[in-house]
Amino acid sequence: MSAALQLSVGWGAGSAQGTWPVAGKREKKPAAQAELVPLARVPVAGPVVSVAFYRKHTENMLRRYLYASMQVGRSPSILGESVGRGWCSSRPIRTFEDAVIFVLDMETCLSQIDELDRQVLCRVVLQEYTQAEAACLLGMSVRTICYKLPQAMDRLTVRLLEAGMLVVPL
Repeated sequence: MSAALQLSVGWGAGSAQGTWPVAGKREKKPAAQAELVPLARVPVAGPVVSVAFYRKHTENMLRRYLYASMQVGRSPSILGESVGRGWCSSRPIRTFEDAVIFVLDMETCLSQIDELDRQVLCRVVLQEYTQAEAACLLGMSVRTICYKLPQAMDRLTVRLLEAGMLVVPL
């Protein structure tokens, strides 16, 4: 990082003078060369809210979706195959109806993101492949998977926030 002085936009508004004014003499300023007026304060936009904080919560919801969909007797539609290599939880779901509603809501949110995002999330989060294995399975480089996974997670997080499945604490 350089130590260069950064000046505000209004700094160069006056005309350039070729010589320094002499201490005893005062020159009259022409009418066109008025005093510099400070720039009006521009209201700064609010802080940028990032959904990166919710990635872990989204990952846990995806795993819960896998578990709940297996409990309901429905293979997760994101997998595209009948058997999924994944994580299981012993966390009980209160009622069968709650599980069905949760699975349907998650499928709705998942259907709103790209196919590539769904494939990346499926391989890495649900099927628990490493990023290198997922890259090999999807025919991509590892660097691409490392780049696309957080983006896919953020896109799904936005959908979950819009659907009210994740709640932003105030």
